[in-house]
Amino acid sequence: MCKECFSWCFEEEIHWTIVNAKLISRGDKIAIGASGGKDSTVLAYILNLLNKRYDYGAELLLLSIDEGISGYRDDSLMDLYGWSMDDIVKHIGNKRNCSTYCGIFRRQALDKGALLLGANKICTGHNADDIAETVLMNILRGDIGRLKRCTAIMTGTDDILPRFKPFKYAYEKEIVMYAHMHKLDYFSTECKYAPQAYRGHVRAFIKDLERIRPRTIIDIIASGERMAIRSDVKMPQKSTCEKCGCISSQLICQACILLEQLNSGLPQITIKDTEQHSQID
Repeated sequence: MCKECFSWCFEEEIHWTIVNAKLISRGDKIAIGASGGKDSTVLAYILNLLNKRYDYGAELLLLSIDEGISGYRDDSLMDLYGWSMDDIVKHIGNKRNCSTYCGIFRRQALDKGALLLGANKICTGHNADDIAETVLMNILRGDIGRLKRCTAIMTGTDDILPRFKPFKYAYEKEIVMYAHMHKLDYFSTECKYAPQAYRGHVRAFIKDLERIRPRTIIDIIASGERMAIRSDVKMPQKSTCEKCGCISSQLICQACILLEQLNSGLPQITIKDTEQHSQID
């Protein structure tokens, strides 16, 4: 397939995903999570292109969260939480668990930033590889709450800020190829803490499976979509955090719990989530 045909097919696949799942409506003000990596760079480029080509009528904004990781992203979450990721790693003394803090703080920071911009939706560059990894991680952890929603192309439809993933069915290698063909500049340096994170081991396992069965990634996503939760299982209800007012399925959100632990000098490595119902028979 030539460059032009590949680009057209890839763009049309994303357009079909957006239209079929009704991800964008006229008048939407969309905050695109922009890390500067390949996924968010290609996402911003394609959404801008499709918005013009098909007249979506949406306003697109770029929103970046700086975690405070030296040599990767040197600015930080310091202004928002009083902690950078480098400080957190030094404090907890365990690089393997820093992704828990990073993910929770970054997600909430993205919500707060989008609200400041006046956005009504958040768009992220999670691709098929990312989603397959998340499905497998949630299966291995027995986290049925997250397993139920991790394959959803749009989440939080009842919240103030729904999130959607137009790259749900796009392979990472397709995104890299598109970026290369269109000479898009992106930040290719991996976070220095990523190799030691749990996700890294799951990613390596999936890559091994792909060598045996090329459809592995899509098959894992499809399996996650088909997994049903028993009707008698009570799932946590969304409300607002008593401390910060952010959307949470607990009385106090995980960000506030982690922040309190850090400030008290006694961070807990294992974070209990009310969405993880270990008591289910």
